[in-house]
Amino acid sequence: MSKSADKETVVFKARKLTKVYDMGEVKVHALRGVDLELYSGELIVLLGPSGSGKSTLLNIIGGLDTATSGNVTYQEQDITMASDEELTNYRRFHVGFVFQFYNLIPSLTALENVAVVTEIAENPMNPAEALRLVGLGDRLDHFPAQLSGGEQQRVAIARAVAKNPEVLLCDEPTGALDFATGIIVLEVLERINRELGTATVLITHNADIAEMADRVIYLSDGLISRVRINGHKKSPRELRW
Repeated sequence: MSKSADKETVVFKARKLTKVYDMGEVKVHALRGVDLELYSGELIVLLGPSGSGKSTLLNIIGGLDTATSGNVTYQEQDITMASDEELTNYRRFHVGFVFQFYNLIPSLTALENVAVVTEIAENPMNPAEALRLVGLGDRLDHFPAQLSGGEQQRVAIARAVAKNPEVLLCDEPTGALDFATGIIVLEVLERINRELGTATVLITHNADIAEMADRVIYLSDGLISRVRINGHKKSPRELRW
């Protein structure tokens, strides 16, 4: 189940990545030439204000959006010019997504929400095992309405991890949660990164969360403004905001 955590192995490489949204008479430059590598087993935080390009970069890396120019390679395969079918398979088999909102199916139990993903994955975990990994082994038969917001987010993480992805992409995963619940969710993400070796990218506008990362990528106005390596990573329990 564990993956290699060799932080010298490049999982993603982005070169001169740009994204321009054509809004009629106005062109919005979301990315302006981004170069980035993501290594196996590391936890990266993308930090920056709203509109800095964080979500656009994550969506292109994850195959949810395409670049205007530049290229992205995943394990040395260029996904920039991939067809819709190729991108669908890429998302299905290699990438797990966690968003601010949980997107659970209300009529399915926690176990069934996770099983929906494992049924189409190549090398999935057992759904119950994935839920135990996020601390919900006693909530398998609960419906989303019977779970707290933090528990629903942990089901969403279990669903993303259950397909055994090489990469986990998280867009403001604690944005809708209070501090105490957010810490629990961050502990789950840290545990998955540490125990499974899943390369993890976490978007936030909260600078304190960056203290748990191996590397912090600062974005501003569609560009990487600086990169910081954390010599001493904090555990989620040490974070305060």
